[in-house]
Amino acid sequence: MGQGLWRIARNQQLQQQGYSGQGYLTREHGRRIPANNVSNTSHRKQAQGGIDIYHLLKTRKSKEQEGFINLEMLPPELSFTILSYLNATDLCLASCVWQDLANDELLWQGLCKSTWGHCSIYNKNPPLGFSFRKLYMELDEGSLTFNANPDEGVNYFMSKGILDDSPKEIAKFIFCTRTLNWKKLRIYLDERRDVLDDLVTLHNFRNQFLPNALREFFRHIHAPEERGEYLETLITKFSHRFCACNPDLMRELGLSPDAVYVLCYSLILLSIDLTSPHVKNKMSKREFIRNTRRAAQNISEDFVGHLYDNIYLIGHVAA
Repeated sequence: MGQGLWRIARNQQLQQQGYSGQGYLTREHGRRIPANNVSNTSHRKQAQGGIDIYHLLKTRKSKEQEGFINLEMLPPELSFTILSYLNATDLCLASCVWQDLANDELLWQGLCKSTWGHCSIYNKNPPLGFSFRKLYMELDEGSLTFNANPDEGVNYFMSKGILDDSPKEIAKFIFCTRTLNWKKLRIYLDERRDVLDDLVTLHNFRNQFLPNALREFFRHIHAPEERGEYLETLITKFSHRFCACNPDLMRELGLSPDAVYVLCYSLILLSIDLTSPHVKNKMSKREFIRNTRRAAQNISEDFVGHLYDNIYLIGHVAA
């Protein structure tokens, strides 16, 4: 341990003495050692348990040797793999150096599909002069337009041939995109109930626990900030979709879409009660079971208790 610490201290001392253009110079007992004798000195010191000066010399690079690896010298598969980790901005900058590599259509296709998972244009024969790099710019422009005005954004996508004028295609685009502002999206879906219907059917809640399924639903279709007709519509659509995805479970538990609706509303109220700092007297598990079974008498007490535990441990279903 003591010898290791001595080596570290000695290494720092040698580094502070610096390098020369002709070689590494060190001092030993007040005399200078030429660079061409360093190798022999290093072997002698290494034999004595000292620092390996030759290793320091070997790892040093001149300014002419320093720089980035030239991706054009690597196999194309490896170069494309490296560039695939870049975002659009960095890839544009990389194209200033490696123009052929960074402008490759496969890279820009991957960027488009990783950000906008579904577009109608993906399934069509590309028009003459089509470029995924240009498509990326149009998708980005359309997303910014949507976040300012949803109707104008959707019209922009249609005018560029990116989306077909179909509720199902618009719903798929929304479901597979994460760049849209959720507040603007909520306004748009409230106005376009036909798109909302198709968006709900894209969710698969099979074999999911009810609170977890509700959380997933509200991650894609954000709940309104206030109770009202739109929230009731969302819960109704979710209840029917959850029952359609789990017919065996519904028969086993004796649940109907109306009963699931009651449970969902109870879970939202419980989430507010348990997570709000303004509510001092939190609802107990026994109170939740009693209140829920009053509204839906055929529901198992154990099942309702598991619902309470999930909210208590994991948190809000519509956060």
